Amino acid sequence: MFPAALVAAGLSASANAETLTAAPNQPLQALLDGARAGDVVELAPGEYHGAIRIDRPLVLAGRPGAVLDGGAAGNVVTVSAPDVTIRGVTVRGSGRDLQAMNSGIFLQKTAERATIENNRLVGNLFGVYVHGAAGSRVVGNVIEGLRGGRLSEAGNGVSLWNAPDVTIADNTIRYGRDGIFTISSRKDRFVGNRFEQVRFAVHYMYTNDSEVSGNVSIGNHVGYAIMYSNRLAIRGNVSDRDRDHGFLFNYANYSEIDGNRVTGGPLDAVIGKVEEGPDDEPGMIPEAKRRQVLRSGPEKCVFIYNTNHNKFRDNWFERCDIGVHFTAGSEGNEITGNAFVGNRNQVKYVGTRDLDWSKGGRGNYWSDNPAFDLNGDGVGDTAYRPNDLVDRVLWTAPSAKVLINSPAVQVLRWAQAQFPALLPGGVVDSHPLMAPPLRREAGNAR
Repeated sequence: MFPAALVAAGLSASANAETLTAAPNQPLQALLDGARAGDVVELAPGEYHGAIRIDRPLVLAGRPGAVLDGGAAGNVVTVSAPDVTIRGVTVRGSGRDLQAMNSGIFLQKTAERATIENNRLVGNLFGVYVHGAAGSRVVGNVIEGLRGGRLSEAGNGVSLWNAPDVTIADNTIRYGRDGIFTISSRKDRFVGNRFEQVRFAVHYMYTNDSEVSGNVSIGNHVGYAIMYSNRLAIRGNVSDRDRDHGFLFNYANYSEIDGNRVTGGPLDAVIGKVEEGPDDEPGMIPEAKRRQVLRSGPEKCVFIYNTNHNKFRDNWFERCDIGVHFTAGSEGNEITGNAFVGNRNQVKYVGTRDLDWSKGGRGNYWSDNPAFDLNGDGVGDTAYRPNDLVDRVLWTAPSAKVLINSPAVQVLRWAQAQFPALLPGGVVDSHPLMAPPLRREAGNAR
């Protein structure tokens, strides 16, 4: 009888729900305080003053042109009740207090199962802050953070703390510090988002058993920074011309990283064409500016640091200064079926152990591997080594590059080819692929 009574009560509340229409000259908080659970509060076009608080389950919906302005103080919207939906509203003008976590929309721990969808959040310190609100959804929003200031004084597009079972999907996030920042959470999904002009597109800290898939990062400092997190599924993401790293893994363990794509290329599409300045000679662009445009793209496609027991499969790493930087005792990783294409240095390995990046007779594709395949099985007849003694010297003493074309270096490399025992410990691919795996279209490029 008790469950039946609950169902009946829910049906009764739904049947009695009303749509309350707000006008710009009407105190919005008073209307919210007078609404009942399940009501829809609809904002007519115009500007409304925050800060407002929603302390009962209802829908706050905006017609085109409805704007909530926080007046640069506190949170524009604070939600404390469960099952609240906010949709179709432009939310702007939060305060600038980082310690107070001033946000466009702030979801308190009691705001479980909130839905924030199809809004525009502009000029807030934090766009949406999910502060423990389990089961919430942040979907289809455009979030544009603060511009023109220091990154240390900016907030994130979406911040998430200790909020399990949260979905952040199909948002476009620009400006501010990080696109999505998560810490101390679990079982979350970040899917199909697009990030531009932020520091880290996705920044993971102590968040386990979660998914990052189908996201696109374009022209940011770092695409995906995955730190101190375990058992993740990282699939089908794109890092396009991010500055420092496509992917950065630091103590990320027992995860599956597959079908992702990191590509470099001229950055003028991201930073704009470099034009002559007032102090430049006519028709001349200074060398520093020219290098900024013509550099190959990310410094490192992927940086693997103290990262263990992961599976890197079928990823595409192209046109970076370094394809993969592998260091700090990372152990037990499977690296197979990946394509390393046109990177200036395919691998930077800092360590003394021999690592074989192949498994079950299948390795990776290396665009600079001049191997033969006499039996036509698609696998090179000889192993591929991305580094030798000369590379080891260059990693530890970069100034030695001035000797790279000297006769002594050429003799050393000839000797290594004749006597493989001279080769240092490091990465070897015993079964290199002769052709890159079929390139899958990763991400949700829109």
